[in-house]
Amino acid sequence: MRALITGIGGQDGTYLAEQLLADGHEVAGMVRGDVHRAIPGLEAVRERVTLVAGDLRDPASLTAVVETADPQVVFHLAAPSFVPASWEDPAQAMATIAGATGALLEAARRQDPSIRIVVASSGAIFGATDETPQRETTRPRPATPYAIAKLAAHQLVSAMRERHGLHASSAIAYNHESIRRPERFVTRKVTRAAARIAAGLEDELLLGDLDAVRDWSDARDIVAGLRLMAAADDPGDYILASGEGRTVRDLVAVAFAVVGLDPADHVRTDPQFVRGPETTPSVGDPTRARERLGWRPEHSFEDLIRTMVEADLAAATATAASHPLRSSGG
Repeated sequence: MRALITGIGGQDGTYLAEQLLADGHEVAGMVRGDVHRAIPGLEAVRERVTLVAGDLRDPASLTAVVETADPQVVFHLAAPSFVPASWEDPAQAMATIAGATGALLEAARRQDPSIRIVVASSGAIFGATDETPQRETTRPRPATPYAIAKLAAHQLVSAMRERHGLHASSAIAYNHESIRRPERFVTRKVTRAAARIAAGLEDELLLGDLDAVRDWSDARDIVAGLRLMAAADDPGDYILASGEGRTVRDLVAVAFAVVGLDPADHVRTDPQFVRGPETTPSVGDPTRARERLGWRPEHSFEDLIRTMVEADLAAATATAASHPLRSSGG
């Protein structure tokens, strides 16, 4: 199978590429800019992947990417992923998420209507909806430009599927993490801080609302779900989530326990990081994916966070060893 992954340089893209290559598939990946630049997370399989330049803001480039890769399946993962940043340029969020999805769907249809397509959506589309956990049939009430754009892309998938008979599916993925998660996300912010405090490099972690609820999964499990969606006999929309809500306080407790520290001694709340009140916990119901796709996550929340802390601790210990004055408070 020839697969095209947009956003191959991101957390999900690198894991997906590794999984596909391990099973003997051909992989092409779309990147923005120089295809020869370093891509952390992809280096182990870099020589086995064909990289193609494309830009979410340029529909013509997306068409060219599909023509060049000539895929049998497309995993459309590329999109801005940091929700707060969408408020800085809502128009850009719409163009790079909804507009790019529409362009890619049409490019695939024109290239070969039999191409299978999986588009990464988000649990954020539900926003302050009226039920939790959320199901595929839950009424969406997106509350940010990012979520609105993701909902538009999600609905485009459904419309194109119904009108043209495409094997196009939308993966409504909830928060999913790994050691490859950028440091601006709260999970990595917490695991990195726990490690650096343990190594003597820092003393304090500033967070927002510790009672905010999220549904966290391991990125490798979510990626496995994407593959099952592409392989299914019939296309469809699926929630990929753990089905269990945990607070940021829970996250902190697990992370700091790995390094034997008491969060009360180091964690502080900073009002500047507190978002608006959330009336509906963001928790997804993965029943449809489990029953129809046979999706079974393999990694627990505790194992995920432990793996992240241990990776950050290794990096922090190396830093402390090379800068002894910093780790001793000098």
